[in-house]
Amino acid sequence: MAIAVLASCKKQPTTSADPVSDATKQQISALGFNTEGVTKTATGYLVEGDINLSEADLAGIPTSKEIVYANEEHYRTTNLVTGLPKTITVSLSAGAPSYFITATDVAIARYNAENLQLHFTRVASGGKINIQLFYQVSNVLGSSGFPSGGNPYPTIQMNTYWYTSSTNTNYLGTIIAHEMGHCIGYRHTDYMNRSYSCGGSAVNEGSAGVGAIFITGTPSGPSAGSWMLACIGSGVNRPFTAADKTALNNVY
Repeated sequence: MAIAVLASCKKQPTTSADPVSDATKQQISALGFNTEGVTKTATGYLVEGDINLSEADLAGIPTSKEIVYANEEHYRTTNLVTGLPKTITVSLSAGAPSYFITATDVAIARYNAENLQLHFTRVASGGKINIQLFYQVSNVLGSSGFPSGGNPYPTIQMNTYWYTSSTNTNYLGTIIAHEMGHCIGYRHTDYMNRSYSCGGSAVNEGSAGVGAIFITGTPSGPSAGSWMLACIGSGVNRPFTAADKTALNNVY
């Protein structure tokens, strides 16, 4: 159970046993993502534990020439939310329990406190980001994806297997804020070595490719406590660190 709890934000609610072809893995690698453990999902492919890539994502290889060799610094993708300043509405699926609504408000408040060019507001339905709940007996906490066409990724999947009315609000808010971070273009701060937050064997891609751009001003070494670390322990609260705030303000 302890190992499962540490495996944060894993996969889509449904996956298949279909093998992922070498050609597809090459496309994923060209985008700068790790292909270890990649799985086919109903909507595309799950990589790095909680990132959803569609077939369209694989076809749209970024043209940025920024290539970095990473450790655990802060990173963004080549896809960002554009048309700033912008207000992004956030909604929850119908019937979401009150503790999910409260935790969503916690996540939104953390972003808005930074006075970014992105402002988040919760709406009853039809949000630009919609939080959908599902139940799956697995180590999945949640999943999301990256912006497309200047808009945030539209869906966050949250696995209610891990959450109840007694779940610490700040912990659940941290998970939601993490997935919102992906939706607006942030990668895991330890994507080059997931063992930093997840334990186990080190996973290192070498060259980060064109899908991970170092954010100037953030640490060049391990970024302890970051809201975008790949894994999190049960009940852990990760408000924005000083480095996180730099990453947010330098991008938005």
